[in-house]
Amino acid sequence: MQSSEMAQWGYVGVLAAKRLGAERIILLGRHEPRIKIARQFGATDVVSSRDEAAIEEVQTLTKGGAISVLECVGTEAAMKTAIGIARPGGAIGFVGVPHGSETINLGRMFMSNIALRGGVAPARAYIPELLSDVIAEKIDPSPVLDVSVDLDRVPEGYAAMNDRKAIKVIVRP
Repeated sequence: MQSSEMAQWGYVGVLAAKRLGAERIILLGRHEPRIKIARQFGATDVVSSRDEAAIEEVQTLTKGGAISVLECVGTEAAMKTAIGIARPGGAIGFVGVPHGSETINLGRMFMSNIALRGGVAPARAYIPELLSDVIAEKIDPSPVLDVSVDLDRVPEGYAAMNDRKAIKVIVRP
């Protein structure tokens, strides 16, 4: 990782940043159970405000913006915030599937030399490396896997996640 400082949405992004060597990890989030997990995974700071208030708070915390920003939500508001919290010369990665409006402030990005990169992650390619880390107890995914259901109860598992009664559901055959 080029940056020792990163700002992002999502506790799994926190885990990835920590695994890659980030020293300061700023989580943007508002849901207390997920914030607790993000802290366990290595978040050093939490910004619970949104939009302009979040931008101002991150700009203050970082004295000018984060060098690396990971946007994991996919909304226009999240991308606008990501652009606003990125330091000039910084980079934004996005893994949140874009939905809603497709407008971003290219002028701000151009004038501040902010790089943008995103796409579908080749998740299966990481399984051997990450599974080895889980087995070696370098990564503990258990805080995220909080509900399990049998195969015939999968719709209930989805409903629990949708209603924020579960973070991630394990399906047992």
